[in-house]
Amino acid sequence: LDLGASAKAWAADRAAERAARASGCGVLVSIGGDIATCGEAPAGGWRIRVTDDCRSDPSAPGQTVSIVSGGLATSSTAVRRWSHDGHTMHHIIDPVTQAPAGTVWRTVSVAAACCADANIATTAALVRSRRATAWLEQLGLPARLLDRSGNVTTVGSWPER
Repeated sequence: LDLGASAKAWAADRAAERAARASGCGVLVSIGGDIATCGEAPAGGWRIRVTDDCRSDPSAPGQTVSIVSGGLATSSTAVRRWSHDGHTMHHIIDPVTQAPAGTVWRTVSVAAACCADANIATTAALVRSRRATAWLEQLGLPARLLDRSGNVTTVGSWPER
């Protein structure tokens, strides 16, 4: 359970709601790459660059997508990494093994009705590994999954490019 991630997503949702109410216009809030929107989006939607690391500049490998409402989150095993006893570790923990998830995915992005739901789905998809695409499809969540070799798999209405 990554309370930092869960709290960021929850806070982004709450902040977007309050900012939209206070300003009377549509808003986008990003907290560490967890994105929540509220109110009317600009023409063409909110343009968001999806990459392994939310701190990357726009030239980083990834995809630019547009959303008109809800939230978008990305979870990755490519950023928060370290070595321990000669093994590369990351912060996504499989609750069954209590070790870093042995996932086929490097990065997962999901769009959902709110940022908290998107965040939960990205982390769960990393843990579910190969079973993630069918699970996301069943939930009706648009998603982009990047494997360790850099191949992209999309689910649902996630745009191909």
